[in-house]
Amino acid sequence: MATKNTTGARRSAAPGKREALPAEETQTAQAEIDTDDESGGASTYLVPGLERGLRILAEFSAREPVLGAPELSRRIGIPRTTTFRLLQTLEALGFIERANGDRQYRLSVAVLRLGFEYLSSLELTDFGTPVLERLRDATGLSTHLLIRDQRDVVFVAKAQTREPMFSSVKVHVGTRLPAHATVHGQVLMGDLSLMELRALYPEKQLERYTERTPATVADLYTRVREFAEQGYALSEASFETGISVVSAPVRDQSGRIVAALTATVPRSDIGDVERGPLVSAVCAAAMDLSACLNYRPLPGDPTAAQAVHAMQRRSLHGA
Repeated sequence: MATKNTTGARRSAAPGKREALPAEETQTAQAEIDTDDESGGASTYLVPGLERGLRILAEFSAREPVLGAPELSRRIGIPRTTTFRLLQTLEALGFIERANGDRQYRLSVAVLRLGFEYLSSLELTDFGTPVLERLRDATGLSTHLLIRDQRDVVFVAKAQTREPMFSSVKVHVGTRLPAHATVHGQVLMGDLSLMELRALYPEKQLERYTERTPATVADLYTRVREFAEQGYALSEASFETGISVVSAPVRDQSGRIVAALTATVPRSDIGDVERGPLVSAVCAAAMDLSACLNYRPLPGDPTAAQAVHAMQRRSLHGA
């Protein structure tokens, strides 16, 4: 289909072809890319064109699913002609597509395909899915596995509850939430020092979602250390009204936290009778998954200590 003539000076592209830049703009954009390749690649082995293309993809989000070339050019700090060429390349490869009358862009299916290929390649999800399913069957609750991506947490696996009364809690794989504002993220940051947290959050005030969201990095660090020392985190409607969660860390062979395992309760509070057994069950599941990743707990591991309570309950129940 012919591209709409937006300047009055250009002709519409022939059917089946994309609109081409005028010769002088093409030469300018190519010169910019060639100059970048010569100046930046020799010493750092980075390819500026590839870096900029990936930065363009990273600008799209759930909050801003549609963006135009002028805005992308401004954010990344490159000329519009260069931005236009990069967008055409990404479009040709299927990573973005036109939106809103061809003037703006949104992510396309190739990005989704890469995301699922990544998830399917994770040893974590291979081992994690059966653990999530067992925890779901034992508790009747939806269970999830999350990882941290810089300042976000990402849901990478789930086991949806079969209980009709709890089925309203549905979180899709790939969903992102702010790490600092959720207990998932606060568990996942359990290995970080105060200095590392300050590097991750250089701003003086953190974005607040509820009155329980940490307001500063110092507040966040206090929360992170509290959960790390007790071996799990419990949230009763601290991020989303009507939702409570219990989350525990999953560690790999090195002892590093690589994921958080969570059970979700569709209520704003967890009753006293239910709280203890649920915490123990989540911690036991997290330790089971950690064991699959060859983690061997050190003496005093608080998550392992909570898991022992679950095993004791199973023994009493079996007796």
